[in-house]
Amino acid sequence: MSLRVETLQGAALDAALDEVARLRITVFRAWPYLYDGDLDYERRYMEVYRDSRAAVLVGAFDGDKLVGAATGTPMADHADDFAAAFAGTGYDLRDVFYCAESVLLPEYRGQGAGHAFFDHREAHARATGHRYSAFCSVIRPPNHPARPADYRSLDGFWRARGYAPLDGVMAEFSWKDVGEPQESRKKLQFWLREL
Repeated sequence: MSLRVETLQGAALDAALDEVARLRITVFRAWPYLYDGDLDYERRYMEVYRDSRAAVLVGAFDGDKLVGAATGTPMADHADDFAAAFAGTGYDLRDVFYCAESVLLPEYRGQGAGHAFFDHREAHARATGHRYSAFCSVIRPPNHPARPADYRSLDGFWRARGYAPLDGVMAEFSWKDVGEPQESRKKLQFWLREL
């Protein structure tokens, strides 16, 4: 299989958002997110990418089919969600570009899309005047019953790209886990690198 990875903005980004929402529901259903999502929520969530003038969507395509995507916006566009996490860190949210999600169907992994996703978003962050790039990773207990025996953390991949966890800088979000009756709060660890 051959993947084509390209940056989408403006009308092309807008046209792809419903498909990105479907990919998020599919990919994030697996460990470690265990996200039991729905399309209506996803469409509302995706509005930030439609509304942000500096948003970016990096798509991975198999022919014309979108099989993976990575998104990003200035962290300031998420100030309501992240201002508390960054309070007292010395980082100005206006200097930070937020690499929100990377989703890729399992059969397309191992072909370099993960690096391409970061390469494209980091280039966009530099072009829009950002000094830092950051993302969040969900924290799950090591003994969680849904953790696959063969699960391999992405920490090594992220560290090799120059990212490091920011001590004590956590976001909290609620979502419904697969098999659970209601939403629960999750902690997410921020990782950051200078561009």
